[in-house]
Amino acid sequence: MYTIEIEAVTEFTPEVLTLLGSIYDAIPEFEQPYSNQEISSRLLATPSLLLLAKIEGEIAGFKLGYQMTDEVFYSWLGGVSPDYRGLGLAKSLLEYQERWTREQGYSRIDVKTRNCFPVMLKMLINNHYQITAMTADCQHLSQNKLHLQKLV
Repeated sequence: MYTIEIEAVTEFTPEVLTLLGSIYDAIPEFEQPYSNQEISSRLLATPSLLLLAKIEGEIAGFKLGYQMTDEVFYSWLGGVSPDYRGLGLAKSLLEYQERWTREQGYSRIDVKTRNCFPVMLKMLINNHYQITAMTADCQHLSQNKLHLQKLV
């Protein structure tokens, strides 16, 4: 059995942003990654949360989000390294984020995913997220963006 730890970070120092960049780069699904500048501008502009999933002290995944309004938290980016998938890390990160948002006084979490990530979509639906909209990509149906939300 592995020792799993989730670390919460709410202060985004240059060191944390560098660490986030290296974790982000380790997730192969991020084919068109956001620039470090884009990530920094979103996180430094409003209250934000970075969750780091660690197995035996090694970073295995992350979940990142930020405040949209006083009531809404946006779950923006996340992923688990291919070497650590199937261990329930994504669900653990999701549940931690939900607890944290409730404790901070948010009433809703918004998230987006794409058709090409069926495991993520299934996890969200199984955790009572509701589809609220879809942004279609008529050229590539796998890139249809699904908008979901959950009251917390």
